[in-house]
Amino acid sequence: MTQDEILALIKREVAPAIGCTEPMCVALCVAYATEALGGEPESIQVGLSANVLKNAMGVGIPGTGMVGLPIAIALGALVGKSSYQLEVLHDCTPEAVERGKKLIENGIINITLEKEVCDNLYVDVVCKRGNHRSEAIIAHEHTRLVYLCYDNNLLLDERSSLQGKSLREADNNLTLRQVFDFATRTPIDKLEFINEARILNEKAAEEALKGNFGHELGKTLSRPLGKGIMGDSIFCHILSVTSCACDARMAGAMIPVMSNSGSGNQGIAATLPVVVFARENHNTEEELTRALILSHLTAIYIKQSLGRLSALCGCVVASTGSSCGITYLMGGHYEQVAYSVKNMIANLAGMVCDGAKPSCALKVSSGVSTAVLSAMLAIQNKFVTNVEGLIEDDVDRCIRNLTLVGAKGMQETDRMVLDIMTHKRL
Repeated sequence: MTQDEILALIKREVAPAIGCTEPMCVALCVAYATEALGGEPESIQVGLSANVLKNAMGVGIPGTGMVGLPIAIALGALVGKSSYQLEVLHDCTPEAVERGKKLIENGIINITLEKEVCDNLYVDVVCKRGNHRSEAIIAHEHTRLVYLCYDNNLLLDERSSLQGKSLREADNNLTLRQVFDFATRTPIDKLEFINEARILNEKAAEEALKGNFGHELGKTLSRPLGKGIMGDSIFCHILSVTSCACDARMAGAMIPVMSNSGSGNQGIAATLPVVVFARENHNTEEELTRALILSHLTAIYIKQSLGRLSALCGCVVASTGSSCGITYLMGGHYEQVAYSVKNMIANLAGMVCDGAKPSCALKVSSGVSTAVLSAMLAIQNKFVTNVEGLIEDDVDRCIRNLTLVGAKGMQETDRMVLDIMTHKRL
């Protein structure tokens, strides 16, 4: 890939989002369908792939104090604006929430599982009003509208472009060497846009301390109890700040974060560990900027072969990126960065995604703690060798082994997780 193509890739994949991206993706699709309909729907039919359903069931919806898809769908119809993309519910108000509750009570929303779709990210929304009907489909990426129609008027149809083609096949043109060279050699003025991720995600962590969000993991680590057990160290600060932002986001705080590859938690985990380490290690602004690019682009590279949604927890991917960034900030070169990737894969391969929810902060903290440990070993040229598990001499083959396990090997695990989640006694 050329330098300009990589820059465009990062700018496309690192984007602001409010709330968990799966319910926001559904709300965005509803907004598209409602806008095409030209008025408030009298019925809304939503068909979802299993992975979207799994990731939208138990997460807080910003500005509502509520959990789950129905309120996100209702607000997508009432106040959603497609032009806001993953910030689609930016204009949510208490009045809109009350109106949304009434739509839910009136039973106009119906959600079904689309079992036959081959794409893990698929949302199909049909809205009806009187004798009029609109339909919108988002697939493959959280903001990729591939179909839109109103009555018999076809407004957009790009569904054929998805047939027989996956993200893994379409865009997987990077190597870790290219990622490292891009991050460390590109003129710094072309990379400074990534600091917007630092600003947004640090602010999210600061705002989280002002409330009691989720399981309060971040606040617990920053309190005397946490410091007494974990110490008042760089390691503890990294875990606390990163967990704070995740706590707030998963609980539905109306706080924007910078996402990575369609995931806010991945954006948080790829950003904040690097920022905290750079600040406390007294790295320069340029070093921090390059480390953030290295972290985010590594995560993007891995997600290209893994796919948007999978049974493998996204914190594995994002934390691998932050481990690379921290290794670089420690003074590591390409070899040490590759070692950190091998250490991460050896440790975290197989961590299951069981949906987006407040306890994601616990998984993020596990990933980030492993990122620090992996970097500490890597900078001393210590790494898991090719006779152990998934690890090979070629680091890019190690990454492919990880993504093969996550994208293909864990498919039955994914089905089992969804079955358990949808049959629990609550």
